[in-house]
Amino acid sequence: MFILSLLYLVLTIIRPQDYMPGLAGVPVLPVVLLLAFALWLSSAGKALAAPQFLILPIFLLVMLLSDMANGWLGGAAEQLMKFGPVVIAFFVLATAVSASQRRVVITFAVFALCAMVLALHGVDQFNNGVGWTGMGLSEDSRIQYVGIFNDPNDLGLLFVTTWPMALYLSSRGGFPGRVFWLAGAALLLYGIYLTNSRGAFLAVMVIVAVYLWRKRGFATSLVLSSIGMMGLMLMKTRAQDISVDDESAFGRVDAWYEGLHMFLSHPLLGIGAGNFTDYNDLTAHNSFVLVLAETGFLGYVLWLAFVGYSFMMTLRILRNRVDASVQTAIVPAGKAAKLAVDGDLERESGIALTLLLSLCGMFAAAFFLSRSYMIVMYLLIAVVVGNFVRVRERIPEISGFSLLSGGWRWMLAAMGSIVFLVVIVTVLMHSA
Repeated sequence: MFILSLLYLVLTIIRPQDYMPGLAGVPVLPVVLLLAFALWLSSAGKALAAPQFLILPIFLLVMLLSDMANGWLGGAAEQLMKFGPVVIAFFVLATAVSASQRRVVITFAVFALCAMVLALHGVDQFNNGVGWTGMGLSEDSRIQYVGIFNDPNDLGLLFVTTWPMALYLSSRGGFPGRVFWLAGAALLLYGIYLTNSRGAFLAVMVIVAVYLWRKRGFATSLVLSSIGMMGLMLMKTRAQDISVDDESAFGRVDAWYEGLHMFLSHPLLGIGAGNFTDYNDLTAHNSFVLVLAETGFLGYVLWLAFVGYSFMMTLRILRNRVDASVQTAIVPAGKAAKLAVDGDLERESGIALTLLLSLCGMFAAAFFLSRSYMIVMYLLIAVVVGNFVRVRERIPEISGFSLLSGGWRWMLAAMGSIVFLVVIVTVLMHSA
């Protein structure tokens, strides 16, 4: 099951089926996913002790209801075909990586290696005008890939998501491995530069800021991140054009404004999943606004909880402090045992921090993109959830999460975030 999960991840990102003539029309992705799902169904002892395992199927149901409530039965069937595989992939990968720490690290490596392949394609494309897939440059200067990464912004989102993984892997193993993964991290950064995606540039700054916050404190993070942002604005990239008066930026703000009005006109179930562009020429250009407009308050609460719990899981591992009794429960007492425990906890913290940074990078970029249903997002969260389930099995003192005891808080968080979006849009509209 784990091997098939990794194969599905590779096919999802590298996508040879989208440009190799021999694979044209061959349903390789569905077949691999169905095989993995069949093994998942037949496996025993599935660890589903995380709220996301309940939230995601319910969110899919709300997506279907949103279309049916708006009189589009065909849309409900279409969303089931599109998002159903995402739900299956989430369950399979989350369960697979929960088996061991080694599987989590291997998944990091596969994620990063696949992204590096796409970055190399971008370099080839930038130098020659056309990459080996036959895909040319976007807007005559920005790199892109095939399939779900045919937008430079989506490609940048993938690179910022996997960049922390490459950096984590560079801290492990011997000298050759460290050099390889550091080179890979540098390649991903160069790939981000070649996408010329303003959202990706900002996401890199967010990743650096969060890392500095965790390692050096808030004050140091604020100062150094501000310096980094000023340096970014001086670079000859589209980051220099970040302004509300910019035509592209104003179009995004206008789309946010329209999305909020769609929500107000259909507050409970929204206008229907996949229907945003039926009401507005441009898509939402914001993953939060897109869910809110298309699935209403009910879907938005579920989606926000799904995402929010993922951030909380990484933070709970990082904030965990294991006392002496917990340490002796893991390994026998003694100086050597304590060193082993400390080293193990350090590795767990390193993995949790990597996942937190990847989440921060992804959602910083996704705030300016309509990628609420993008498969890569759910595969990343699957790793987060599987890792948390695994760590809790080893260290039961780390408390879990329950929808029954704390799920109501997400309704308050949703209302607060909606108010925040309204304020932001109002300010930006009046600043234009």
